[in-house]
Amino acid sequence: MFFNYLVKRLLWLLPTVLGVVTLVFFLIHCIPGDPVDLMLGESAQAVDKEVLRRELGLDKPVVQQYIDFLSRVARADLGRSLHSQQPVLSLILKKYPATLELMLAAIFSALLISLPLGITCALKHHSLFDQASLVFSLIGVSMPNFWLGPLLIILFSLKLGWLPICGRGGIRHLLLPAITLGVSMSAILTRMVRSSLLDVLEEEYVVAARAKGLPYWQVILKHALKNALIPVISIVGLQIGALLTGSIITEMIFAWPGLGRLTIQAIYTRDYPLVQGCVLVVAMSYVLVNLLTDLAYTFIDPRIRFDYQA
Repeated sequence: MFFNYLVKRLLWLLPTVLGVVTLVFFLIHCIPGDPVDLMLGESAQAVDKEVLRRELGLDKPVVQQYIDFLSRVARADLGRSLHSQQPVLSLILKKYPATLELMLAAIFSALLISLPLGITCALKHHSLFDQASLVFSLIGVSMPNFWLGPLLIILFSLKLGWLPICGRGGIRHLLLPAITLGVSMSAILTRMVRSSLLDVLEEEYVVAARAKGLPYWQVILKHALKNALIPVISIVGLQIGALLTGSIITEMIFAWPGLGRLTIQAIYTRDYPLVQGCVLVVAMSYVLVNLLTDLAYTFIDPRIRFDYQA
């Protein structure tokens, strides 16, 4: 039964993937100005411009360029970098693990903060602790990464000397950028866990579980929290897209060698194929995360799978 659900979701994924690829192609081509002039400069020789234009396939009609682009993407061929002359896909694959590591660390830090905080706020709602968590959530959502990151560097690296400023190494190098990305997400998840758990605690099956004499912690963690996590998973899936885009700024602040920093460097060097490849991989990652989020629903609440089949 789950296999049938998975097949249907994958079939629905195909038009989404096609739409993403199409959107990335036309957005890049809608950038004002001639990309050849942007790469080589207006003072470049006409012969050099023509060679680059032919190399990029920009001398062909737009429809033919689009068809060629689709065929290359289907073969996992994103072209070659104009700056390093290396395949774009290989450059992205070298940097993607660093971005994935940072994203997972940010999610872990956000859940580590939000789950116990949200559960406590739900059990002690309208208390002083609950009001204090609301203040934390407002501050966390309001702080942009480009402000929080340097602030953490000044405090924990320059003043206290506890953590390294930049680079990728062990856990100590990962803490500051992960916290920078995770604080905003934890603020959103804290309120979501609180609100969702408060709704679930009023359900009849929770009241019946407590009436049976089950320990209160077992009722909360085993019965109530499992169902309360469904909207939380949805928010986590949506926030991963924000983490991917937010990692661009964070990776530049902490000199983290990931996909976001590679994208900025490609923009600086006017590396047209590399920019297009980075944007495409980020967009496809977001689509894949949404698929995994939908599949996670079915494990937590099988009724979603049955409703989908109905």
